[in-house]
Amino acid sequence: MNGKKLTVRMMLAAFACAACLSAQAQDKKQEFVMPTGYAGITHEMSEFYEPVPPVVTPGTELKGGGFTAPSDAVVLFDGKDLSQWESVKGGPAEWDVHDGVFTVNKKKGDIQTKQKFDSFQLHIEWCVPENITGESQLRGNSGVFLQGLYEVQILDCYNNPTYVNGQTGSIYKQSIPLANAMRKPGEWNVYDIIYNAPTFKKDGSYRTHPTVTVIHNGVVLQNNTTILGTTEWIGFPQVKAHGAGPIILQSHGDPSEPISFRNIWIREL
Repeated sequence: MNGKKLTVRMMLAAFACAACLSAQAQDKKQEFVMPTGYAGITHEMSEFYEPVPPVVTPGTELKGGGFTAPSDAVVLFDGKDLSQWESVKGGPAEWDVHDGVFTVNKKKGDIQTKQKFDSFQLHIEWCVPENITGESQLRGNSGVFLQGLYEVQILDCYNNPTYVNGQTGSIYKQSIPLANAMRKPGEWNVYDIIYNAPTFKKDGSYRTHPTVTVIHNGVVLQNNTTILGTTEWIGFPQVKAHGAGPIILQSHGDPSEPISFRNIWIREL
């Protein structure tokens, strides 16, 4: 046997031995070593059994899309009437209820919930009519006002450019949305809004600012965004001390065809 063949065989044997040792090392169970300072601590010491979170039954699937409200929600519109709402001017909400939805009546002005809320999770579905006309802010304009003061913009932004801090999902004139997730006119859009109410100092300034997360059609547009103050059309945010407030839906004065809403519910947090 020549030297070259011997060398090759020796190399192959060495590789096989190394592979065997590696496999044995992987098969050997690694022993857990308690970190320094944790002597005497068991896994049970970091496990809690109280308070037990309440059981909430999730909604069931609706024909035509979406889900009913979860069991602990306040239903703000069930497809039948606007009994949970009123005009911001006083008196009944006189928007048009039909076919399980309601449509903005621009002659009647804004409407608001009769009940007032602090922090909450809000679910609301809205649809821009298929025959919508207009452009920029004059196209399917409305809004959801949190505690009556802070507007999450509703607008048809499907192939409709406008100023970015005023497009769909913006905190109006404050925070630009992270994306444009608008469905085309005639299709239903879904907002899921998680809102944390502010607290105030004695002088009326914020102790903690309001914050909001806005999910539009499953896409995050606002991620725990800090709200700077009231959402003004002209001017800049104002800080106004307040307590619980209503949800307001806007009847915008633009000439485009009015939008519709359905399946609205809220969970207090």
